[in-house]
Amino acid sequence: MKYTDLQNKDIAELNKLLKEKKLEVFTLKVKLKTMQLTNTAELKAAKKDVARILTAINAKG
Repeated sequence: MKYTDLQNKDIAELNKLLKEKKLEVFTLKVKLKTMQLTNTAELKAAKKDVARILTAINAKG
């Protein structure tokens, strides 16, 4: 996901996307703790996506 993709969305869409990504980060953390996560880079990418979404929300508001 790129920041330019997020600039065109409105606040409601961004909040919905943020909720989904935070849930994804949570499930990836649980999988990491239970040794079920094979690709740990997924967690890092999901966290960066959350940060990009929050940046887009702050830029709009």
